[in-house]
Amino acid sequence: MKLSLADLLFYAVAVATLATAAYAVFTRNIVRAVFSLLGTFFGMAILYGMLSADFVAVVQVLVYVGGILVLLLFAVMLTANIESARLSSPAAGWSWGLLAAVATGIILLPLALEAPWLQRELDVAGPGTATIGRSLLGNMLLPFEAVSVVLLGVVIGAVVVARLRRGGQDGEVQR
Repeated sequence: MKLSLADLLFYAVAVATLATAAYAVFTRNIVRAVFSLLGTFFGMAILYGMLSADFVAVVQVLVYVGGILVLLLFAVMLTANIESARLSSPAAGWSWGLLAAVATGIILLPLALEAPWLQRELDVAGPGTATIGRSLLGNMLLPFEAVSVVLLGVVIGAVVVARLRRGGQDGEVQR
C-alpha cells in the first residue's frame, strides 16, 4: 500500500488533532486545556477541508473556534483565581474513563476491520456551499427558522433556571 503525500498529510493532521484533544482531556491546567482545544478545533476544520466538506470546515471555524472557544476563553480568563483552583479538573475518574475507552475500542475495532469500506473515485462532488445555502433559504427555511426559535427558547429557559438557582425572586438577582 503506497501512500501519497496527501494521505501522509491527512494522517499527520489527524494525529496532531488527536494529540491536542488528548492533551485537553488529560491536563490539569484548565487554561492549557482550553488553548489545546484551539488546536483540536482547527485540526478538525483542516480535516473537513481535506475531505472536500468546505461548508462543514467553515462552520467548524466560525461556530467552534469563533464562538464557543472564544466564549470558553473569556469564561476562563475572567474567572478569579482559576490557576489556584486545585479541584477545577480533578483526575478522580480517569481509571473509569480509561476502562470505558478500552472497552469501546475492543468493540469498535473488529467492526471497523470487518466493514466493507467502499473505495472509489467520486465522479461528481457532493452538494457544495451554494447548494446548501439555496436549500436553507428555499424549501428548508421554515424548519431552519423553527430550530432558531427553539434554540432561543432554550437560552431563555437556561437564564430563568440560572436565576432561580441563584435565589432571585420576581426578576431580582441576589448578589
